[in-house]
Amino acid sequence: MLLNRRSIGFTAAVVGFFAVSIVGAIEGLAPYTCSKRALIGAVISYSVASAATRAIDAILTRAMIASQIDKEGVGDDRN
Repeated sequence: MLLNRRSIGFTAAVVGFFAVSIVGAIEGLAPYTCSKRALIGAVISYSVASAATRAIDAILTRAMIASQIDKEGVGDDRN
């Protein structure tokens, strides 16, 4: 695991929560409605950021493994 999934997900959730709550406040929604929507937005933001971080982590890990294999010449017929 190269990237800290929880930290990135939590940061995205906090940013998503405040973004949705500010938009709701500007639109004149009731505080209860605004906070419910912001909480749902935070959960969705956390889920999306966590999934994206997992995908990026898998891509980076595979690239590092491929780089090491190419460096060491494993699988070459030259040995």
